[in-house]
Amino acid sequence: MKHAKTSNAWMKEHVNDFFVKQARKEGYRSRAAYKLLEINERDKLLRPGMTVVDLGATPGSWSQVVTSIIGKKGKIIALDILEMVPLTGVLFIQGDFTEEATLNELKKNIADLPLDLVISDMSPNVSGIKVSDQARSMHLAELALEFSMERLNPEGSLLVKVFQGRDFDQFLQSMRARFNRVIIRKPKASRDRSKELYLLGSGKKT
Repeated sequence: MKHAKTSNAWMKEHVNDFFVKQARKEGYRSRAAYKLLEINERDKLLRPGMTVVDLGATPGSWSQVVTSIIGKKGKIIALDILEMVPLTGVLFIQGDFTEEATLNELKKNIADLPLDLVISDMSPNVSGIKVSDQARSMHLAELALEFSMERLNPEGSLLVKVFQGRDFDQFLQSMRARFNRVIIRKPKASRDRSKELYLLGSGKKT
């Protein structure tokens, strides 16, 4: 009974959510688009002609934002464990980023392209066990950081979702060791009760 009440409360909040309504109005696949839009407006992440990798891309709202800015001269490769409805101008790879075969497929499609930006909105399937969920989330963030350090241009950038809690400070220090500048962002579209934050590392250290 309690679960039903919780589900009903979430549904009511979702239906009445400003960003959900705005996404429908403006043709974005999810409210998450406004997180990236706000960060980009503030930090000027995206520009025409960039090469971008979008990790945890489904349903595709971040890829929509990226393609609208980088234009036809840019390139975006999106990846997710879940299927994504095709988007014009987006090369999509379905697979588990934690598996070597998926990572190899991603690298094969990047080939020798110089990467300007990696964006990661990856989250694990939530089990409800906070310690476990936090550890799995941080593992995904660490993999995104490792991949970025391997494939980003010198001076390239990484935007990655993390959750406050255990190991957050350690991961923040790891980011600071690898980028010239690291800032923390909590977009307005990120719900107040959510512990999610976005770390933006710019200027990859060589």
